[in-house]
Amino acid sequence: MKWQGHQDKTEPHNVPITSRRDFLLHGGAGFGALALSGLLQTNPLFAKGKIDPLEAKLSHYAPTAKSVIFLFMEGGPSHLDLFDPKPLIDKLAGQSLPKSFNRPITAMGETESPILALPRKWKRHGQSGLWVSDWLPNIATCMDDIAVIRSCWTNGINHSGGVCQMNTCKPLAGRPSLGAWVSYGLGTENENLPAFVVMTDSPAAPANGPRNWSAGFMPAVYQGTRLQSGTEPIRNLNLPKGTDTKRYLRKLKFLQQMNSEHVLTRQQQTELDARIRSYELAYRMQSAAPEAVDLTRETAATKNLYGFGNKDTEPFARNCLLARRLVERGVRFVQLYHGTKSKWDSHSKIEANHGRQCRQSDQPVAGLLKDLKSRGLLDQTLVVWGGEFGRTPMSEKGDGRDHNPTGFTMWMAGGGVKGGQVIGATDDLGLWAVEDRLHVRDLHATILHLLGLRDTDLIYHYNGRPELPTISGGEAYKKITAG
Repeated sequence: MKWQGHQDKTEPHNVPITSRRDFLLHGGAGFGALALSGLLQTNPLFAKGKIDPLEAKLSHYAPTAKSVIFLFMEGGPSHLDLFDPKPLIDKLAGQSLPKSFNRPITAMGETESPILALPRKWKRHGQSGLWVSDWLPNIATCMDDIAVIRSCWTNGINHSGGVCQMNTCKPLAGRPSLGAWVSYGLGTENENLPAFVVMTDSPAAPANGPRNWSAGFMPAVYQGTRLQSGTEPIRNLNLPKGTDTKRYLRKLKFLQQMNSEHVLTRQQQTELDARIRSYELAYRMQSAAPEAVDLTRETAATKNLYGFGNKDTEPFARNCLLARRLVERGVRFVQLYHGTKSKWDSHSKIEANHGRQCRQSDQPVAGLLKDLKSRGLLDQTLVVWGGEFGRTPMSEKGDGRDHNPTGFTMWMAGGGVKGGQVIGATDDLGLWAVEDRLHVRDLHATILHLLGLRDTDLIYHYNGRPELPTISGGEAYKKITAG
């Protein structure tokens, strides 16, 4: 099936009535519609009375993944200290970058600073023998399920541009996020929960805030829904004290009537339709969401697997467990931010900084992978791990590393991905991606491919232009699959 996309409609439908003749003309033309509306409401095929833009849709071809959990390590984790060992770095520690290596453009301009040693202990893990550092002992036990992509690169050299591009394929704001494109292309399998959910590990917002999960120029209904961090991810689910169900339903019906009348003459304002649908979804969530986010239903063994009961791991463990419960119930795209507000950023004291971030995220991420696998969900759930860029081999401020967008590591697991493999490579210092280079556009195309979507056929027409999720088209890395 070829995806045709939606046509945007920007012309308002309010025609001024200036005479009694106009009034009778417009009123009479509506009598037939009233009768038709009554007939359609009694037909179960048209009971909703309107097309649901989030209705489940067919993919372009058979997918290997049904949903995505994107684990976003905000701030730029060091690939050199985690998944991409470079012995030459220790040999050249304290020296300047050799002239044989191209000088990159870095955020802080630290291209002539001495190379910083890697005090990591590296070990091969699993039957595949993939290298992982001692900072991630729990994820290391899952390497046979993980495909490590060492050749990623991007254009954004600062956090704002890097985070924006990793979400939208472009460093400048204004385009739909990957989660919005997935919602647009596939809809949702659970109309009582959001199709696209975002969670952070603290009340703080990541760089760029809600623009990271925006629908951009597409209708606002496709944007992500942010759940709160902590023990109450969704507020105001229960009725206020003193309000009974009948009274509440009457208020909702009256609100829906006013909203429907208001939006009729403002159909070009998609935010209004999104607001109306959010109220409708909120009502449906009052029955479905309390059960979905109720972690008391989980066993002590499951919570221990994720890292509950530990002050370092519990905040992210809670979000990872919620992510599993959401995809289990048909939520299409879940994005979890760890290190919210660029806490993975390590311009100085990388040992203390990365050590802390790894302690907080390592067990929850490994617990998520193992839990999904034990429940038979990993085969249909694509898990993506990574940040907006990596770190340089050169030092900054003596004990830190600058941003490195020219070569860094991400990994994928589940959803049809063949685990236990390394894709691509950086040069001997981990500075530049040199083999099987995958730009952010290619990463997005790969994710969409695993979901059964061809990025060049997932089209949205905006102002007469056919827009693609990968802008000018990406190249899906199809060899990542087990097939």
